[in-house]
Amino acid sequence: MINEQLLERIVLKLKVLAEKPVIIGTRLSVEYILNLLTYGTNIGEILEEYEGLRPEDIHACILFACKSIANTTLISVV
Repeated sequence: MINEQLLERIVLKLKVLAEKPVIIGTRLSVEYILNLLTYGTNIGEILEEYEGLRPEDIHACILFACKSIANTTLISVV
């Protein structure tokens, strides 16, 4: 699946989760999925827990995050 097709799986809608990006057709935010992955939940476990999700949905969340920070400069605060 190409990047554009993956990104079409992520939407921003008024009045849905405070306009956070979500997986289309769900109320699961990109942030929530990334947090699950960060704390060790694997893709298989996420798909098991949330019936109807597809691996492409998880990949779309990761790609969305990558694209979101691609042109961001991070400054160390330490």
